[in-house]
Amino acid sequence: MNQNHQKLQASKKTNDHRLPRGIWVLGFVSMFMDISSELVHSLLPLFMVTLLGTSMVSVGIIEGLAEGAAAITKVFSGAISDYFGKRKFLAVAGYTLGAITKPIFPLATTIGWVFGARFVDRIGKGIRGAPRDALISDIVPLHLRGAAYGIRQSLDSVGALIGPLLAVGFMVWLMNDIKAVLWVAVVPGVIAVLLLIFFVHEPESPDRAAHRQNRLTLAEMKRLPRRYWLIVILGAVFTLARFSEAFLILRAQDVGLAIGYVPVIMIVMNIFYSLFAYPAGQAADRLSARTLLMFGLVMLIVADLVLAIALSPWITFVGAAFWGLHMAFTQGLLSKLVADTSPTDLRGTAFGVFNFVSGVTLILASVTAGVLWTAFGAAATFIAGASFAILAATGLFFYHPKDPAQPAGA
Repeated sequence: MNQNHQKLQASKKTNDHRLPRGIWVLGFVSMFMDISSELVHSLLPLFMVTLLGTSMVSVGIIEGLAEGAAAITKVFSGAISDYFGKRKFLAVAGYTLGAITKPIFPLATTIGWVFGARFVDRIGKGIRGAPRDALISDIVPLHLRGAAYGIRQSLDSVGALIGPLLAVGFMVWLMNDIKAVLWVAVVPGVIAVLLLIFFVHEPESPDRAAHRQNRLTLAEMKRLPRRYWLIVILGAVFTLARFSEAFLILRAQDVGLAIGYVPVIMIVMNIFYSLFAYPAGQAADRLSARTLLMFGLVMLIVADLVLAIALSPWITFVGAAFWGLHMAFTQGLLSKLVADTSPTDLRGTAFGVFNFVSGVTLILASVTAGVLWTAFGAAATFIAGASFAILAATGLFFYHPKDPAQPAGA
């Protein structure tokens, strides 16, 4: 009898450190959608600049407004998911909208069509983002939260690696026919939606559903603790330092990388992102958040400086590698910190507000990057990014994380 009890306890202990299946499925959903999105995005700046004659400033405006729209939408989708106590239906709606927009890119003949498709695609991202991040927190045990966000970021970045790889392969096969290659993005987008619909099951939340109320009120916002708002501010400064990755692609072309191979810079970035995101997430469950965030910022500063002085494609690849390391050590961790510092019944709203502030900041960052590039050259854009990263590092001295074993809102 004692032996059976010991075996049962050992089994529970083993399972206690195993991520739920739903977390893995959500990771693969993100992976397939990122294959689709990054295949498009790794070619889209070239499509806009070389085929449609778009200026660098316009690229910055388009990228900023599109990402800003996603962030603004996240506020409302997060609050709606809190109100109804349901996350999955909004996630499905957002992923479906993203998949529907993919055929529009190869059919586009003007910059207006590209902007419209990019805008709607990011609206879809906004609809799914906060509910999906809150759903992860609902599914996973508290002590595995960092690992859960880490594995989703890791699989997401694997998709962001495969997408540009497919772009390069098909560009070679189809002799640099960008429009033909863009059609390939439709298939993984559909797979992502089907995986989410049929293989992710949302846990029941009777308490949240029984107390429906509007979360976007001043009274509700006051329930979010000061530590949460400090993370929001840090996330915004991080975003100023890390403008749209479209400028990585344009930098690679700027130093002489052939058009068919420009997506390689995204491949390099995402190799390092995908390799280190999950270990960084595991580390976030044990180590100081400030230490990990500081390390990520140092990686971004190095990336920006390398990209500023780059004179050859090989140097830009080094900068992209450091950029990927920065993403691995900061993105999943910031999501974990938002979950740790927000009340359970406000978690969707908390993610929405966090992403809204970051998204509005991204509009400013991307437009500024485009203006600096046009007025002073590429180096000025990346030097400005390094300067904001140093500002974010300074802000970390005012952030004092408490014991990760006792997060707020748990």
